[in-house]
Amino acid sequence: MVEIAQARLQLLVGAHRQTFGQLPAIIAQAPGRINLIGEHTDYNDGFVLPAAIDRDVVLVATPRPDRRLRIQSLNAEGLADLDLDELAASGEWHDYAAGVADALGRAGYRLFGLDATVAGTVPLGGGLSSSAALEVATAFAFSLASDLSVTERELALLCQRAENDFVGAKVGVMDQFVSVFGRPDHAIHLDCRSLETRPIPLPLGEHGLALVVCDSGVKHAIAGGEYNRRRQECAGAVAILKGKYPEILNLRDVTPAMLRAASGLFGPDDQIPLRRARHVVSENARVEQTIDALKRADWAAVGSALWASHASLRDDYAVSVPEIDALVEIARGVRGVLGARLMGGGFGGSTLTLLHRDVLDPFTAAVAAEYPTRAGREATVYPVTIVGGARVGWVELGENEQPGGETAGN
Repeated sequence: MVEIAQARLQLLVGAHRQTFGQLPAIIAQAPGRINLIGEHTDYNDGFVLPAAIDRDVVLVATPRPDRRLRIQSLNAEGLADLDLDELAASGEWHDYAAGVADALGRAGYRLFGLDATVAGTVPLGGGLSSSAALEVATAFAFSLASDLSVTERELALLCQRAENDFVGAKVGVMDQFVSVFGRPDHAIHLDCRSLETRPIPLPLGEHGLALVVCDSGVKHAIAGGEYNRRRQECAGAVAILKGKYPEILNLRDVTPAMLRAASGLFGPDDQIPLRRARHVVSENARVEQTIDALKRADWAAVGSALWASHASLRDDYAVSVPEIDALVEIARGVRGVLGARLMGGGFGGSTLTLLHRDVLDPFTAAVAAEYPTRAGREATVYPVTIVGGARVGWVELGENEQPGGETAGN
């Protein structure tokens, strides 16, 4: 069952009825995510440790008998009116929804159109994967409206394909998978090669801990050239490493010892690919180290992995910016903070901080006092709750207006 605050549902339903002249029948909800550790490893077939959070995208929709997608967002202006038989990227926010329709169609699924209204609480450009949440909510709504026989795993992969091929951002599969398969109070260990998932208990409350997101106010756009350039640089590193290890397929197959042994293959002009490889290889190792630390409830070790991850993202992968570095350094100066790092694709976005819950107020005060001086802007600080994955069902509008029964997922 999809559960959202009644006031939020009424706002969505009211906006939908005002624009489309009828009540919505379908509601789909998909969460954003944090990534505890494992950054820029997913598209290298590596390991990640994300978790779904209580920031989401909710979509209400009315099925149409034709093949048009009309979609509006309460977070953006304008109404998109799209022909499902002639979809093309526009550079606008609704490309993520259109891309899902395109991916489903190319996979052989016949879709009915939708009139849809969207509202999200995932900060745009904050590194919490608002795009994947919109994609997954759209996919679940189309699946129910068109009565598709499609698994959740395939929906997650098609959402990734939408972002790769339609939007043009060569993201890995992590964001879509955790939005679909998230579990309350658990991180999800995802092997991005086999796509096997394993829930990892994340009992923060039992230990008096919290995970806090700090939105730097610097918006990133992962469809930009730098993100795709990192993928190319990783591929370049693999090509060099094949000179010593011809059996490897990508950086997932390289251990830290292997990389050290092959460092001589990288000449003066190859130092950038070497640094990119060093981050990915060490980050994969940190994912496994973090899981081991969680099993032992060694939260200090988890925090140490976060600090190390940020240093690697800043120095070897070169995706941090001064504002993000400032947030990490402010966190380092607050007693009771265990670790912090850049989270997401980089070039802006957010940090993730692990801290003792009783220092949340001092930490927030430190950010409010120091960040504007260092960065010339303000940051938004909020703790996150670890929740379950996407849900879809029929809108409940009261006894006399109920359009159908309920379903919890596909």
